[in-house]
Amino acid sequence: MTAGVREQPRGAGRPRPRPGSRLGLVGWLTGLTVLAGVGYRLWLLGHATPPTNSDEATMGLAALHIARGEGFPVWFYGQQYMGTLEAYLAAPVFALFGPSLFGLRLPTLALYVLFLLLTWRLTLRLTGDRWFALLVVALLALGADRVVKNQLIAGGGYPEMNAAGVALALLAVDLAAGRPGWRLARWAVWGFLAGLLLWVDPLALPYVVATGAVLVGFRHRELRGRAGALLGAAAVLGAAPLLGHSLLTGRNPLHAVLAAGGADATASWADRLHGGLLLGPPLGMGFCGAGSCATWQLWWAYALPVLLVVAAGTAWRALRHPSDADAGPRLDGSAGSGNSGGSAGSAGLAPRLAAAMRLALVLAAAATLAAYTLSSSSGLTPVESSRYLSTLLISVPALLWPAWTLARRGGGSTAARFAGWPVARLAAVVVLAATLVTAAYATGQAARTAPATRAAEARHAELVATLRHLGVRHVRAGYWTCNRLTFASGEKVVCAVVDDTLRPGFDRYAAYRREVERAAAPAWVAPTGSPLAARLDERLGAGPADLDLVTLDGWRIYLPRG
Repeated sequence: MTAGVREQPRGAGRPRPRPGSRLGLVGWLTGLTVLAGVGYRLWLLGHATPPTNSDEATMGLAALHIARGEGFPVWFYGQQYMGTLEAYLAAPVFALFGPSLFGLRLPTLALYVLFLLLTWRLTLRLTGDRWFALLVVALLALGADRVVKNQLIAGGGYPEMNAAGVALALLAVDLAAGRPGWRLARWAVWGFLAGLLLWVDPLALPYVVATGAVLVGFRHRELRGRAGALLGAAAVLGAAPLLGHSLLTGRNPLHAVLAAGGADATASWADRLHGGLLLGPPLGMGFCGAGSCATWQLWWAYALPVLLVVAAGTAWRALRHPSDADAGPRLDGSAGSGNSGGSAGSAGLAPRLAAAMRLALVLAAAATLAAYTLSSSSGLTPVESSRYLSTLLISVPALLWPAWTLARRGGGSTAARFAGWPVARLAAVVVLAATLVTAAYATGQAARTAPATRAAEARHAELVATLRHLGVRHVRAGYWTCNRLTFASGEKVVCAVVDDTLRPGFDRYAAYRREVERAAAPAWVAPTGSPLAARLDERLGAGPADLDLVTLDGWRIYLPRG
């Protein structure tokens, strides 16, 4: 018998893994959900869905000019606001593979992937609950008509705003928590993204201000030193295109933004409230079909204000009266246990910081909704203008967290106080389930439009091929035809805009009009059944000044004689 030796369990000398470091079931489910969301959008892109338009083609033409070194636009062609970041992102793709709709949308797909992954990470940092993070990822993996349009169409601003907004929140959490390593770099990136968003689209300004307020509240001393100077310099660098153009031209882009938001138009308060509070949230956040909401889908318009109030109230309470039981996440780099799916708390700064960021996200959402409702756009064009609410998706983790903590059994002391309220718990479960079911139904509605959109794109490709075959180089057409035709042909066909009375229309790129006006005999193109086609049909005849007609499926080409 050997004395002084004790048998040790196998693996006793090895370091224990950090809680939540193993992938586990929830990790696999999250990964599969991310792949499903990306795969769904790839499938849409393969079907040329969502349908493109002349505005997206305008961004494609800017990318083509950048790729060729022919121009480096600061603003979307034809206006003095909305930066052309998407064109600069697509330019390398065009330089390598040539211009195409798929190539134009590849960077927007990458921005969506970044948004999804950063939101998952932010949710873990704020709540420490992997199962809740899975719920958030599942909701954002779905994509109704308005949501996938905002995420995939390279029409300016929307695809990049959400990714950058979540990145600002995540960087602010790391910086405010005092997370070591690369701190100056993090300050610089935060400042650069904030400045970049001001150039791209000021719609994200509420999230810049809200996350910046968290930084000031928790790191105001650090901001007085090198960190603040670096952040300011980086912000100037990010906004350099905006600032440089304003200094050179003396124009204020804010005036153009206000005009685009309907500052020069009027809408009744009844229309604004209806469009801003009733139609806007369900359409803009992905609970409705293409261009319309069924009555039952409008339930989100009533739920959102309640969620905003509850989320703000619980975050404020946790900020003012933090406790270990309510702490939620650990902001030292770990994110709670992946086995239980619950929260792992830490004392001191962490619970207050998590609550502060949740409150910031809720207030940013409320400010976005209020600004949209006050604008005339919400009353004049409520369906199309619902895209202005795209940034509300950034706040989803903060909005749904109180419902999640109430719906699950157990948890911290705050949840336990409500555990005896079966009706409230049932209501929370119903809200979470209805959110997923409604978004999934709207996603199905969007997916069912893909075959028709693909067929329409094929008809447009036939139009381009026919014009090339006929040797047509210059055409006149309506606004929603012109730049799309020019981009699809790689500028082999150049188009000038006319209105339905054949008078000159709004050309976003003036060089095209000058070239068409120099042409000897431009052709005309119009969609079948359009007012422009009806007007051009009047010029069909046997005279030398009349037009010859070439008909295609969905299109009419009018060729001058001689």
